[in-house]
Amino acid sequence: MIGYNDEFIAIRDGYPVTPGHTLLIPRRHIETPFEFFGDEMLALSRIMRQQKRIIQAEDSSVEGFNIGFNAGTAAGQTVPHAHCHLIPRRKGDVEDPIGGIRNVIPGKGNYIL
Repeated sequence: MIGYNDEFIAIRDGYPVTPGHTLLIPRRHIETPFEFFGDEMLALSRIMRQQKRIIQAEDSSVEGFNIGFNAGTAAGQTVPHAHCHLIPRRKGDVEDPIGGIRNVIPGKGNYIL
């Protein structure tokens, strides 16, 4: 565990997309983020900001983040406990970052005309 608050714990992802990839996991067992209570959403926001600061203090090359959930098997959820991915991004870590998370489906990332 690398961080925590009353509602969440933070750990580094065992299969990181990029160095510093962090999971924000609610202490209460829920399967998807659609089950969060309001106070849990506020706690998620707090730990997300905390971990962002820590990651950027540890690695000055981090210039952005992808933040997201996989909710349901069709969305790629493999662990039946909600968790938020905080994925640090660096300039040049992919050839063309345009579209961000839209790139999970090939051909959907480049939507700029």
